[in-house]
Amino acid sequence: MDMKAKVTELVNASSVCAEAKAAGEAYLKAAGTPGQAEAAKALLAELKDDVCSVDDAIAFGGSDAAKKYLGEEAAAGIVKAAKASKAAGGKYCVCPACTAGGEILDHAEEL
Repeated sequence: MDMKAKVTELVNASSVCAEAKAAGEAYLKAAGTPGQAEAAKALLAELKDDVCSVDDAIAFGGSDAAKKYLGEEAAAGIVKAAKASKAAGGKYCVCPACTAGGEILDHAEEL
């Protein structure tokens, strides 16, 4: 897997939080330098904190908070997409940041 491309995808995701974006940018800056291993370690630690499971996405989408924040239709769409992902074997939230972050976590040894 092209990890620099995957980290770039994470950094550019519309749903990425500021902390994961900063960790991803730091990794990309350090890639190919002696600081790469430390930046990879920091990125993975951040992703372990930030990437949601598919079950968390289902729970969030079904919550009153999601309905209030996103609207009924969007919240229902999250639940539908997350349930479809889970049925297909997905283990992470289906938002762009969690999708990219989950793939990075699953291939951590390649960082």
